[in-house]
Amino acid sequence: MSDTRTDDPIATGRDALERHEWHVAYDTLAEADRAGSLPGEGLDLLAWAAYWTARPDETIGALERAYASYLQEENRASAAMAAFRLAEQHGMRMSMPQAQGWAAKAMRLADEDPGWSVHGWLMWMQGLMSWLREDYEGAIDRYDEALDFAAQIGDRDLAAMSLHDKGHALCLQGAVSEGMALLDECMATVVGGELHPSAAGYVYCGMIGICSKLGDYGRATEWTESTLRWCERHSVPAFPGVCRVHRAELLRIHGSLEEAEVEALAACEELPRYNLYAGLGPANYEIGEVRRRLGDLAGAQEAYARADGFGYRPQPGLSLLRLAEGKIPAASAGIQQALADVGGNHCARVRLLAAQAEIAFAGGDLDSAISAADELDSLVGRFDATSLRAMAAFARGAVLLAQGDAAAALRLLQRARGAWQEIDAPYEAAEVRMRIAQAHVAIGDEETARMEARSARQTFEELATRPAAERAGRLLGELASGAERPERAGRAFMFTDIVRSTDLIGVIGDDAWEDLLIWHDRTLRSLFASHGGEVGHPTGDGFFVAFAHAGAALRCAVDVQRALAEHRRSQGFALMVRIGIHAGEATRRGQDYGGAEVHKAARIAAMAGGGEILASRDTVAEVEMDVPFAEVGEASLKGFAEPVPLARVQWR
Repeated sequence: MSDTRTDDPIATGRDALERHEWHVAYDTLAEADRAGSLPGEGLDLLAWAAYWTARPDETIGALERAYASYLQEENRASAAMAAFRLAEQHGMRMSMPQAQGWAAKAMRLADEDPGWSVHGWLMWMQGLMSWLREDYEGAIDRYDEALDFAAQIGDRDLAAMSLHDKGHALCLQGAVSEGMALLDECMATVVGGELHPSAAGYVYCGMIGICSKLGDYGRATEWTESTLRWCERHSVPAFPGVCRVHRAELLRIHGSLEEAEVEALAACEELPRYNLYAGLGPANYEIGEVRRRLGDLAGAQEAYARADGFGYRPQPGLSLLRLAEGKIPAASAGIQQALADVGGNHCARVRLLAAQAEIAFAGGDLDSAISAADELDSLVGRFDATSLRAMAAFARGAVLLAQGDAAAALRLLQRARGAWQEIDAPYEAAEVRMRIAQAHVAIGDEETARMEARSARQTFEELATRPAAERAGRLLGELASGAERPERAGRAFMFTDIVRSTDLIGVIGDDAWEDLLIWHDRTLRSLFASHGGEVGHPTGDGFFVAFAHAGAALRCAVDVQRALAEHRRSQGFALMVRIGIHAGEATRRGQDYGGAEVHKAARIAAMAGGGEILASRDTVAEVEMDVPFAEVGEASLKGFAEPVPLARVQWR
């Protein structure tokens, strides 16, 4: 009985590829290549075998040689297709000059005969280039041309990929129902086994990618399960690399944070083996998203920085990280820049707007929160996606709550919670529960508020998301201790913040820095207590403190700066702290305060320099004290229509 591998290695290799026996195909064809017996067709097959066995450099090498062999054999149609595949491979590596060069060769050869199959693939590539430029109308025109050509030559792979990309473009334009219908049709061809594995992988990864952008996690989960079953039946690798990034996001949304990070880390290992370096940006972004929720802010910063290094804008995660660090101005500036850069991608804009609303609330910028909620409402109506509707309902509910309409807010917040629960997103649902608890407090139903806060804390603890669990615990503590309903109270509000900390860390080292922070916290808390100050919500590197009257706040601020100066003289170094003070009426909830006058104090603090005490002039003017002050003119504070006259306390 003859050995078919010896008799006809090309036939043996082709059969192995059709059976998805990638290593058998590679071994057979590579052995024949070493013997010098492979023509253009054999080298073409060897390129496929090298691709599926994670040998990207050999893939390109085999294609280059196949191109040359086809030309020598006068098989110019196949040479054109080899040139196209080389352009595609270099494009995946982001080697754009080489991609463009090979695409030009393919187009020049294609001019020889309008019936060659490469014409359809070049139409598809032109659509992809338009899509990357965010010219979605132009992309759809090219995809329609490719679809017509695919029908003429009977190319299922070309038809599926063109139909998929047309659906994707329609979704990004806001025609979601029409676009998703095309995407679902393409996925049916995948699980029906009609496509080559490379085309199937492209369609699958694209489908869960657009589901991610739309927040349609239910659809993504269903198609993922069906595709993995198809992969198992046909011995096809489960599309490693980029697709792992999408699966990591699904795991994160469903609350499996540890598994999500493992999947994203695996993607970081696999992507370089395929030279798909562009996917490393999204993979590292997912790692950052997991670590931010877990409270590993330094780890999140590192991951977001790696994502940025690979050319992927890490938003809105990076701005939300700044918010978690208490750096509200930086968070606000980052999200505004991201919105300015997003272009015509409405899906991405929805997520950025949701983050902008969250940051605006934290900064007391109700106008920006309202603007974000308004735009969310206008955009989300175009998308049939549960999670995006949940984001919009949450933002609008929070706005209504801030405006005093707690009953209307509660209806929208409950709708948002139900939407997140529908797609099994426990972290997001628990975040909404926190705001629902606040709404119940506002209408006087503290028993239900405690129930919602307890449920949120339990979820956060189960997910091991420490910062969120602590926030829920603080809210529950206020409610459980019999905190009164929100009331208006006149207070003097102080914000402190450490400045230029990075320079000092470099001088004294990490251990001494930690000791200095402990001294700072202990000393300032003692001074606040001695002047009757109530420490409120965390602010990152500083404190938010409420005093009964402006005199107590100003005298405390002077004592703080003098204590820091004395430490600097005795120890040779100390922290530089800026302080802002403003007196006014605010809403008191439990042991904390909120409202426009509180945010005005925070804005004033942000304008102070290290070692300064800056206050609103009216606050200083009503106090008789030995320490003089100097007027510094009026300042425009973000979120406030009228400028505020300021004064600097001359504490030295």
